[in-house]
Amino acid sequence: MLKNQLAESIVENGIIYQLAEDGCYYPQLSLEQKTDYVIGKYGIMRGEYMMKYHRHEYLKMLMDGTWNQYLHEVDEECHKEVELAVKRIMVKEGVNEPLKKENPMEWVKRVNEIKARVEEIMFEDMIYS
Repeated sequence: MLKNQLAESIVENGIIYQLAEDGCYYPQLSLEQKTDYVIGKYGIMRGEYMMKYHRHEYLKMLMDGTWNQYLHEVDEECHKEVELAVKRIMVKEGVNEPLKKENPMEWVKRVNEIKARVEEIMFEDMIYS
């Protein structure tokens, strides 16, 4: 009965409100993102950190549609930094093609160790800061 007397929807301050069964108006909000990138492990980790420890910044980016873009940029930057740092350390520590040909298992072990060290620093500097 109340529903017949009230408008189905109203617009106020640029927000559309729809009339519900209970006779109350509820805003029709959407959190559409401007981009739709697939997010890798560094972006996911940064996202979880932001949601937990920087909730205000997370909600701001979510509301203005830049959350996905931000996580994508963090993920890309971390991947590039890890790749460059691993290459520099490999040169410095002599993890090279001759070692790879002579002892492939040792080469893989040392590359993985280098990557783990670099990622540990990356987590502290770029993900959890």
